[in-house]
Amino acid sequence: MTREPSSAPQPRAPAEAPCPAERAAAFVARETAVACPPFVPEVRLHLATEVTPLWHATEAALARAGVPPPYWAFAWAGGQALARYLLDHPAAVSGKRVLDLAAGGGVVAIAAVRAGAASVSAADIDPFAAAALELNAALNGVVVEVIAEDLTASAARGAWDVIVAGDVCYERAMVDRVLPWLRRQAGSAVAVLVGDPGRSYCPSEGVEELARYLVPTSLDLEGREQRETRVLRLLPTPADPEVASTPDGE
Repeated sequence: MTREPSSAPQPRAPAEAPCPAERAAAFVARETAVACPPFVPEVRLHLATEVTPLWHATEAALARAGVPPPYWAFAWAGGQALARYLLDHPAAVSGKRVLDLAAGGGVVAIAAVRAGAASVSAADIDPFAAAALELNAALNGVVVEVIAEDLTASAARGAWDVIVAGDVCYERAMVDRVLPWLRRQAGSAVAVLVGDPGRSYCPSEGVEELARYLVPTSLDLEGREQRETRVLRLLPTPADPEVASTPDGE
């Protein structure tokens, strides 16, 4: 007598849970829309369409897993100005090795690739920013090495010719950590370029202004529709310069 094969469902192996990087990428894709920053229309990014919902979504994740605020989801004025400068002045990075520090969503890194950099690395300690960097690089068809670690914690000097940093002077703790590291890099023949939309803690000494723009901004983010934003070259100095003590933009 022949026996018919059993039609009972066979047990399935349990599906593997997504890794943290996959969860972060899914979060970025779900909570953003693809758009072009107004001052850098050549670049496409995964951006928040509304400030409050994404901020609240990330705060909920923060309560569960220690996720930082979603700075990566917005095209800040300093980054837009710096990206614009690189696209309009490609000689600044063409054929050079570039690091985008505190890169966020990577608008400056992507602009550096578009401007002809030999290689571009983008560093950010936020895993959601790292995920956004990967997605945005793919979206623009460029190759960017993503570094998910705090480079400023090391005294080692990397193999870079140019370091770019958009809008890193927004709070004292950030400046106290980042500025001395950038000064050391500038002292080793590395060109260090910073985008600053008038933040309170941007150094007033030891900088050279390269360009000045009026960058469109969000009322929700900046309380105004545009900000005057400078592109600065940071110079090596023997001591950290004084910083302005007035509120942003005043």
